[in-house]
Amino acid sequence: MKVLVIGGGAREHALCRSLSLDPEVTALYCAPGNAGIAEVAELHPVDALDGDSVAYLATELGAELVVVGPEAPLVAGVADTVRAAGIPCFGPSGEAARLEGSKAFAKDVMAGANVPTARSYVCTTPAEIDEALDAFGAPYVVKDDGLAAGKGVVVTDDVEAARAHALACDRVVIEEFLDGPEVSLFAITDGTTVLPLQPAQDFKRALDGDEGPNTGGMGAYSPLPWADPKLVDEVMQTVLQPTVDELRRRGTPFSGLLYAGLAITSRGVRVIEFNARFGDPETQVVLARLKTPLAGLLLGSANGTLATVPALNWHDDAAVTVVIASHNYPDTPRTGDPIEGLADVVAQDAPHAFVLHAGTRRNGDAVVSAGGRVLSVTATGKDLTQARGRAYAAVGRIRLDGSQHRTDIARKAAGEAATAEA
Repeated sequence: MKVLVIGGGAREHALCRSLSLDPEVTALYCAPGNAGIAEVAELHPVDALDGDSVAYLATELGAELVVVGPEAPLVAGVADTVRAAGIPCFGPSGEAARLEGSKAFAKDVMAGANVPTARSYVCTTPAEIDEALDAFGAPYVVKDDGLAAGKGVVVTDDVEAARAHALACDRVVIEEFLDGPEVSLFAITDGTTVLPLQPAQDFKRALDGDEGPNTGGMGAYSPLPWADPKLVDEVMQTVLQPTVDELRRRGTPFSGLLYAGLAITSRGVRVIEFNARFGDPETQVVLARLKTPLAGLLLGSANGTLATVPALNWHDDAAVTVVIASHNYPDTPRTGDPIEGLADVVAQDAPHAFVLHAGTRRNGDAVVSAGGRVLSVTATGKDLTQARGRAYAAVGRIRLDGSQHRTDIARKAAGEAATAEA
């Protein structure tokens, strides 16, 4: 199978790495890719938001499967154009991708499917904003209705900060605060059959102890030793399958990756948000643990044949990802700094640890930073303690001037797991 992956971040590098290890994949392309992806896939330039350009490239390459990684091309309808060209595509239609593209649409779907979520108001005027903020009180949860690259949500006790964020958005969803730990659960679906993956937890805040501004994600781990063993089954029954069924009922079937961001509250599981694609950085740890070859799963989603796919197989190992970010991230990041130590990780830490590139590019023989989140250092181990130890050992070999990373990814979960075993 010839596969073309669209995108150029760490999520796409994780996808390309897994696809490159799949014996069914005979040729692997990525557009536009990055410096790390170039080591496992042939790179091609493309405007990822232009469906015609993507479909033309896929046709020229003879691709038998196109995998659209990021949310913006999905919301723009790129998958529709690729399918119209007769090429199987992993990713929802533009209409179905509104599940991520519009928080208000997602709330409407959840209401129709009776999916448990936070109470909310959709606001478009200052008066509606003030009324909603007053109704819920602190902590205030304010979400830009549209796409915002993972940074459109503000959670704050400061009503003025909440109001300022709301007023900066054309349309905003204000909702009640959900207590409890957060979980990310992915599911691959063809619009009817739903195959859940293993849950993960990510870390949104920039600084240790969940301090600092919101980011696209600073690290992740899987499995979750503290989670109820029945969690996946419960979410399948109350969230994932009902949502897929509701979208099909509406005439907008969802095929691709359905991502449920969940809060495990004192009143039960609640959906925080839906995404229409693999999450970053959770994909890095989930795919590191997936034993089942990836290409057949993605093709089964694209072709509507997931019902015939055998049960998924998983490695028993734990996985931890630590994100290395540029100076000043998540504000305007500094780019163009050389990255050193990548070869040291390969020489000293493989195969248990590896580096997935996010914001990188080649500058002659050097690899330099080219974005806010630069690298995802991922490691596996017999448990979270070993996996995070290996991940941080690899992080310590990498040199990027002014870079930052959290030092507490999976620390609490590893400690809880060790205490439980003792």
